[in-house]
Parts: sequence; structure tokens; C-alpha cells
Amino acid sequence: MKVIDGALLEGGGQIVRAAVALASLTGEEIRVIDIRAARSPPGLAAQHVAAVKAAAAVCHARMTGVTVGSRECTFLPGTPERRTVAIDIGTAGSIPLLLSAWLPQALFTGGVITVTGGTGAINSPTIDYFNEVFLGYLRAHGAAIDLVIERRGYYPVGGGSVTVTVLPSDLAPLGSCTPVGAGIISASSGLPDHVASRQAAAAAAVVGDLPVRIVRQAGPGVGSTCTVWSPGHGGSAVGKRGLPAEEVGRMAAEAYRDGLGCDCDSYLFDQLLIYLAISGGRIRTSRLTLHAETMIHLLEQFGYSLSLTFRDGCVEASA
Repeated sequence: MKVIDGALLEGGGQIVRAAVALASLTGEEIRVIDIRAARSPPGLAAQHVAAVKAAAAVCHARMTGVTVGSRECTFLPGTPERRTVAIDIGTAGSIPLLLSAWLPQALFTGGVITVTGGTGAINSPTIDYFNEVFLGYLRAHGAAIDLVIERRGYYPVGGGSVTVTVLPSDLAPLGSCTPVGAGIISASSGLPDHVASRQAAAAAAVVGDLPVRIVRQAGPGVGSTCTVWSPGHGGSAVGKRGLPAEEVGRMAAEAYRDGLGCDCDSYLFDQLLIYLAISGGRIRTSRLTLHAETMIHLLEQFGYSLSLTFRDGCVEASA
């Protein structure tokens, strides 16, 4: 059984999610130790438990220690197959981060998953970034993925609902195709109509004339997000009490602008590394994040080797 150090480098939930995704793909049994050892509180949170269960659903994995607060768990994959599953995080935990544990194997088997949780969580991609930037990139390379946002959910209530349908797909080598589209998506629930409009206007004042989509939707809680995106690049921000709508839009636009310059922004880069390892290709970004370093190390533990080069102001990973 392969032992994975959950305190390595980034030392957070990414290691758990990526480890179970890779175990599902390779069929290797794993034990993850020292999970989120430096976090407060340490151990698995509700969103990590749900992510492990989502990955397990694709490959009929047997598990131990997959409970809130656990600092060690095992994941023993079975036979992958197409399934339709529903996972409720139970909190406002990030739906996109949960899907990152489920999707790699689901791209081979196909499947449908409905997830209840947060569509705009702090320190995670918004559901609009996930759909337009990340899934947009995979779709451009052959992934047959449909995502429907049925309801948006924000901290602390959560309650958002997203359904993803995947058909078995063969990805072209990454970097060989160019995604299309660009825009500003400003969303709100339970707030005056002008909030989403002000967010979008502030973002447009920074990035210029991009198509704007305003989404005002009733939901179980109150909140907002703003996402700015173009092929391979995105930036997003989450509203909170006391933060002006204009600031939310500006933050999203500046995060987007900071990520320009190479093929993809640094956050998309680390999300794509597992697919690069599987399908081959070449992707470039402006800087190597700790999340990316963690993912490269973890891939090596499962026998996937990536080559890194630095030139023309970009970091290039190839497989």
C-alpha cells in the first residue's frame, strides 16, 4: 500500500483530493497520513470527506478513516464504472474542489454527479471559473462535459446545487487546442439587483470591453461572486459583508489581469497537471505555485513524470 504524506509542501486538502483521484486512476491502494497536520483544525473537514466519497463512488473504493477530523485514511480502489451519484457536502464547502477528485476517473468511465455545497467559496475557484476556464480548457481538448448550475450557494449556508454529466472522453495532448470565449460573470443571491451590476461594471472598468453576464438567482443564502475569464485565464472574487460590490469586481479583474502573459494562469496550470500527465502535451504559466509543486511531487509518487523548463518568462511543463 502506497503511503502519502498529507503534510507535504502545500499540506492541505489538495493532497487528499489528488491522491484519491490518482489512486482511482491507477488502481493503487493508498494510505494518507498526517492529513492537514498544520491546519487549524487539522484532519479532514466535511468538504474533504465528501471529495473522497465522490472519488470512491466512481471506482467502488473501500475506505477507512473517512470522517471529519480524521488525520489518516485509506482508499482501496475497486473496478471503475459509469455511475450516477449525489453528494451533499453538508456545508458551504467548495463544489469545484470536490469535483476535482471525481472528474479524472469519470472522464474515462463517464458518469453523472450532483453536488450540494458552495458555488463560491473563499480560497477556491468559483463555479463560473471552474466551468468557463478549467472545463472550457478540457472541452477544447476533447472532454465531453456538461455542467448545470441549478442553485448557487454561499458561505455560511451553502445549499448550492450543481450537476455534471461526463461522457467517456479521449483528451488531445494539452496545449494542442485553443479554448474559445471570454467574459465577465457577476452573480448574486439574496441581494439587491444593483449589486451584481456594480460588480460587473467595476470589473469591466479594469479589463475593458468583455461580454457581461449577470446572474441573479434566489437561493438558500446571501452572497455574490464575480469572475473574469478568457481562454486559459481567469480571476474571481467572492463578496462578503462590508466589502463593496465595486471592490469585488475590481479584485476579480485584477486577479485575471495578473494571470495573463503565458498560456494559462497559475491556478489553471496546477489543476491541469494531472491531465497533462495522463494525456501528454505542453502547458505554460507565469509562475510555479506551491500547489503546482505539490501536484508534481504527488504525480511522481504514482509514476507520472513531468518535465519542467523555464524560458521567455514562463514555466513550461510537458509530458
